[in-house]
Amino acid sequence: MTSTDTATIAVTGGAGFIGSRVIDRLQAEHPEWDVVALDNQYRGQVSSVGDVDIQHVDIRDRRALEETLEGADVVLHLAALSGVDDCDSNRDLAYEVNVQGTNNVAWFCRQTGAGLVFPFSMASIGDPQSFPITVDHPRDPMNWYGRTKVLGERAVETLAEGAFPAHMYMKSNLYGEHEVDGTTVSKPTVINFFVNRALSEETLTVYEPGTQSRNFVHVKDVARAYVRSTERLLTQLEQGETGVEKYEIASDEDLSVMATAEVVQQTAVEKHGFEPDVKLVENPRGNETLVENFAVDFTTATQRLGWEPTHSVAESVSRLLE
Repeated sequence: MTSTDTATIAVTGGAGFIGSRVIDRLQAEHPEWDVVALDNQYRGQVSSVGDVDIQHVDIRDRRALEETLEGADVVLHLAALSGVDDCDSNRDLAYEVNVQGTNNVAWFCRQTGAGLVFPFSMASIGDPQSFPITVDHPRDPMNWYGRTKVLGERAVETLAEGAFPAHMYMKSNLYGEHEVDGTTVSKPTVINFFVNRALSEETLTVYEPGTQSRNFVHVKDVARAYVRSTERLLTQLEQGETGVEKYEIASDEDLSVMATAEVVQQTAVEKHGFEPDVKLVENPRGNETLVENFAVDFTTATQRLGWEPTHSVAESVSRLLE
């Protein structure tokens, strides 16, 4: 039986954009927990967070993975090859990491009974067929990244049944940045891309048609969801629960790409007196949805996890441009 006072929490992908923030929040909110972190540093941005050193372990190496995870009560599985373009150009690597690596983590949880959190991304659903979007939406990925995430989702569902409790996140588009021990951790997401262009006084290039919508959620809000899930999973472990719960980790902001660029443009004028141009350019991606509505229903996360987004795009853009 797991004690919530002496729990060991493992984080894969701990050196990444979200993982490093998750470790920071775990330490801040639950200093009584032991935190173990690992990353192969393929896209890692830090080597430690607080007093947690991130161990150099690749989730594709099952033996090393299981040795590192030994004793974990909950595994927060954030290690992934996450970019659509990165996955398209490195398909073997994407399969090995996102499918085989996720299978390795889920198999560890099946063997030991450890709880698991796994994000499978909005890319899994492809072109949304109805709104608001929920985890019940049919899976029809439009790119290799989304396909690997669907395979990971199915593996976790299959292995969790009767063996361990798991939370799976349908996570929307991330933005924002955060600091870890004085290091700024960021990622070239759409909003961050526009902000960096504005700071360099460069044109904000918007892929045609520009009306395509995306749902945006801040990295700090996402990290809080992982902490809430960990708390719930520890309770579920005490109660002997198994199987999967699915959550939409999103916000009520689903701006078009053009509207997003205009928020950055207007804020740049207010903050710096400089108005970057916004220009429509040919869309090189045939593998993305162009829907003009991307509303997501995240009430399940609010009701079960006590989680809701607290950051707004406008406020975050303003902070980033300062």
